[in-house]
Amino acid sequence: MFKLGVLTTLIGCTLAANSFAMNPQPDPQNPTGYIVSRADVEASEKAKTSDPMYAIWAKALVTSPNSVVEAIEPGLASNPNNVKRAERVFSQSEWDFLTQMAAPEYTYTRFLRAIGKFPAFCGEYTDGRDSDAICKKSIVTAFAHFAQETGGHIAKDNVWDNPLGLEEWQQALVHVREMGWSEGQVGYTTGCGQNDWQNKRWPCAAGQGYFGRGAKQLSYHFNYGPFSEVMFDGDASVLLNDPGRVADSWLNLASAIWFFLTPQAPKPAMLHVIDRTWKPSQREIDAGIGYGFGTTINIINGGIECGEHNKNKGQPVNRIRYWEGLAAHYQIPIEADEKNTCWQQTPYGSLNLEGATDVLYTNWDGDWTHHADRPEGKSFECKLVAYQTAYSALIPGDYEKCITNVYESHPGWPEVRVVDKVEPTPGPNPNPNPNSWDANKPYNTGDRVVVNGVTYEAKHWTKGDDPEKSGQWGPWIKIA
Repeated sequence: MFKLGVLTTLIGCTLAANSFAMNPQPDPQNPTGYIVSRADVEASEKAKTSDPMYAIWAKALVTSPNSVVEAIEPGLASNPNNVKRAERVFSQSEWDFLTQMAAPEYTYTRFLRAIGKFPAFCGEYTDGRDSDAICKKSIVTAFAHFAQETGGHIAKDNVWDNPLGLEEWQQALVHVREMGWSEGQVGYTTGCGQNDWQNKRWPCAAGQGYFGRGAKQLSYHFNYGPFSEVMFDGDASVLLNDPGRVADSWLNLASAIWFFLTPQAPKPAMLHVIDRTWKPSQREIDAGIGYGFGTTINIINGGIECGEHNKNKGQPVNRIRYWEGLAAHYQIPIEADEKNTCWQQTPYGSLNLEGATDVLYTNWDGDWTHHADRPEGKSFECKLVAYQTAYSALIPGDYEKCITNVYESHPGWPEVRVVDKVEPTPGPNPNPNPNSWDANKPYNTGDRVVVNGVTYEAKHWTKGDDPEKSGQWGPWIKIA
């Protein structure tokens, strides 16, 4: 069953910058809030995502309009280039060869449309890598997992149930819905209706079931919502209100391609393992994680299928058999540094990457670092984290949403409004009046007040701190 759960990843690179000189100011429209400039927000995000891998991840998740996708048919000259490549390396006859037991909802046309939605799948490499070979290996890898996730698992010599004598790796895509479930049943609603950020961003619809559907068995509202946003221009409600579309349209295969391309912290995207854009970090190498089919098992279900204790378990043994059978049939070369197994790997869920400097993440959460020179000591920034949050670094606009806490995921976060321009704070009054300090007014670094004829200057942001009682370590310093 497909449970994405976490949408971030890692790659062997240097950690991006983690702070930027934000300049929050009191909000003239909200006595308890603050404003920050959009330029500051954009610069902060850019500083944290300066590593080139962020652009690669974002490019891999670029999608084509559904109007273009739904015009795709086998053999059309108007098909996108990546679809033409897929047709070239994996024809209708190859599809038919591997889907003789498949549910009728899975078709070659829908397969091509799923690929056409994501130009990076079977895309063009201009750096010398073999684009056709990567495309073919990607498709065969996907089918090895399809055979495990939604396959028939019927022995070749079982003539009663398998009269054609099909290999198990030829039995992919038998199930379009999770066994035991059908449309109209309410289920897999764990967490639905709670007053949390997941429900604010991806609210469950009454009467809907979010059980497994499609080639990778998409499950739970916090996966249907993000997938819907990708498929329908940021609109999570489409599939939350109508999850059955994941079974009954080309989305049944597009959900698998989406998973194939989406990094999950601390796991890389499967495509980037296959095409070697990903470079394992030192801690991954130490944990036995490197190139090969085994790492794609770890990405999908490492906690259950990888590690020494799972060496002889049915699921990984099946996946490996299916991969090896498919790879032999399609003459996919296995490189010397590739391993088909993951029993020698630490499952990603057990891999401690805390403090690693060669790791990048792709979800935003509030940064609670203390900043003495900013209001309330808050950072007014977000940071990259290794778990699923309401905000993705791969979705334009999500950093601003994180800073303004749109989905209320940061309890105690300051009220922030992003504006195009922040007017400068008036400078200190050269002729302050006696007793001009106001206990209800916030003061920024450098502001001056007079209390009983004595002038004080703020050392950092402060509110409600009596200058006369400030003391050596307080926020005020006596000037005159």
